Amino acid sequence: MGGFRIIWWVVVVIFYLLGVIAALDAIWKGRTSQGSVAWSVALISFPYLAVPLYWIFGDRKFHGYINARRTGDLKINNIAHDLRNKLENNNLISKDEHPDFSVMEALAKMPFTFYNKAELLINGETTFDAIFKGIEKAQDYILVQFYKINDDKLGTKLQTRLIAKAKEGVRIYLLYDDIGCTPLPRSYMEKMRNNEIEVHNFKSRKGWAHRLRLNFRNHRKIVVVDGKIAYVGGLNVSDKYMGINPKYGYWRDTHVKIEGPSVQSVQLPFISDWYWATQEVPELNWEPSYLHEWKNNVLVLPSGPADELETCGIFFVHAINSSKKRLWIISPYFVPDQQVLCALQLAGLRGVDVRVMIPEKSDLFITNLSTLSYLQDITKVGIKVYRYKKGFLHQKTMLIDDERSMIGTANFDNRSIRINFEINILFSSKEFAGKVEEMMIEDFANSFQITEEDYTKKPFWYKLAVKVARLMAPIQ
Repeated sequence: MGGFRIIWWVVVVIFYLLGVIAALDAIWKGRTSQGSVAWSVALISFPYLAVPLYWIFGDRKFHGYINARRTGDLKINNIAHDLRNKLENNNLISKDEHPDFSVMEALAKMPFTFYNKAELLINGETTFDAIFKGIEKAQDYILVQFYKINDDKLGTKLQTRLIAKAKEGVRIYLLYDDIGCTPLPRSYMEKMRNNEIEVHNFKSRKGWAHRLRLNFRNHRKIVVVDGKIAYVGGLNVSDKYMGINPKYGYWRDTHVKIEGPSVQSVQLPFISDWYWATQEVPELNWEPSYLHEWKNNVLVLPSGPADELETCGIFFVHAINSSKKRLWIISPYFVPDQQVLCALQLAGLRGVDVRVMIPEKSDLFITNLSTLSYLQDITKVGIKVYRYKKGFLHQKTMLIDDERSMIGTANFDNRSIRINFEINILFSSKEFAGKVEEMMIEDFANSFQITEEDYTKKPFWYKLAVKVARLMAPIQ
């Protein structure tokens, strides 16, 4: 018994020491004070549970990616530098002197480009019909990147089409997130590898020191055909995104198809991700095409935990602050940090028509509870909150005033702002904004408005759960 007690006390002391060390690490490296406090309290109070969780979820900076990118930076930076020169020499950089452009371009490290064609792709059938038609037209190469790919009807359709193009001699590079695709059987990817398709996972846990790291996800959804057509948006490869999954039913999502010089900017984050996974940079088409009959100003804004700045969060704050008449936001997960929340409140106080749409039913219970905790904070300044009732809402879109809009992969939550690799496409075009407005008006017609009473009238235990969920928001 005496030996057992000694071992027990040694284990206790070790856990508390690890808890203190991890708490100091959380304070030193934390990107928000709320997150640092939440982790520190948990690590010191409950080290047996919190220390393993911190090892898995506590990282906030993707240092391995940064170091790898620095190694490959010479070639990748040369590509980006040469691309910018080509855009400038061909007069494809937007000459619109909108005051917001300089901030956006500094974040993206690339300019707004002109002469882009943009097409809204609403819901799964329209999106994948367009993607599959694009794949069929490929003559040189296809880039494919998804957070989630399932071995189901839609996954099989994608696999079959890619294999068919590979047999025609088209080069295919497929990158998937190893955490998002955890249920995917190895045989699915092996079949494509056996047919000369280059397939790799993103390897967010690369390196012995990061085997337990589950926090970082590559949430980008990208398809590029021959450097001429790009598809970006909220849809992954799964039958549920087609609205045929009985659990979720109708699935409301949005993608965008773009043609023109902005397509090359979509390739840049792909090759950066590909280099991290493979240490190789594929030979791609970097000659920007342009369509004179189309006048869309487009900026590609990738973001992630390897950025020097919090790109996504700064963009959200700047977009909100720049709104003058209207700010409509649609996101399946709405858990803003303090900076974004203050920007929204200021917009409401300025008299901006701020509307936020979230799903009526959510697939993440704790995130849904966290969202409800913000009702009082935003509705008291005139912000309107809606729940989409027709089905599951998954699109990530934004409409700012009468000419600016966004279609992308980033949600309005801590994970997209600080932890995930994301990509958003920004548009400065009254014509395209009008199409986004029409789409959103129909979505609002399938929604109902909620108020703070939807929270205040709930029973005590429910409100307590909401409060606890909000405390967890910085580390979700």
